[in-house]
Amino acid sequence: MSVAHTETEVKLWAPDLSVIADRLTALGAALAQPRTAERNLRYDRLDGSLSARGEVLRLRQDSQVRLTYKAPHSAAYTRAELEIVVSDFETTDRLLQALGFQVVWRYEKFRTTYQLGNCEVVLDELPFGNFVEVEGDSLAEIEAIIAQLGIAESPRFAKSYSELFERLRERLSLPFRDLTFENFRAVAHAEIKDALLREAE
Repeated sequence: MSVAHTETEVKLWAPDLSVIADRLTALGAALAQPRTAERNLRYDRLDGSLSARGEVLRLRQDSQVRLTYKAPHSAAYTRAELEIVVSDFETTDRLLQALGFQVVWRYEKFRTTYQLGNCEVVLDELPFGNFVEVEGDSLAEIEAIIAQLGIAESPRFAKSYSELFERLRERLSLPFRDLTFENFRAVAHAEIKDALLREAE
């Protein structure tokens, strides 16, 4: 199956995801996917041209394996996205590398996915913090869900997780390149929070 659409989403800081989960349940949201571990590989050409243009080529494994391409942002919260489901993570990785792409970044997170109205609401646990992402067909629908969740005043981030991670690496002089829970184990939470919230809109 393939999916081609324009992605419109808003990302918000949410230290206590259990509160958000309780609100979603109270609002009658459907649990689309229980908390699931993800592993992700980001690819680029040898000349770094995908990243330079703001494009993303990603292989993700959670409850299934998906290959995703994201075009550069056309607006603050919107970008074109193409996605297909593939059968094998390792084989797809080898295929991409055989075509000349190289893995430039590995990252992991836990994600819980809900459906509320016409919007998808995901609760993301990353090594550097917790976030809520609300994705829908229009910004108006997304803002309505954010208001219902009571998080309209929470810090927002237009940057992707990869961009936030790179900013954290710069600000905190982090010696590692991959976004893993193990790498962040020794980094002080207060330092992470302070540096991250400087990137909020």
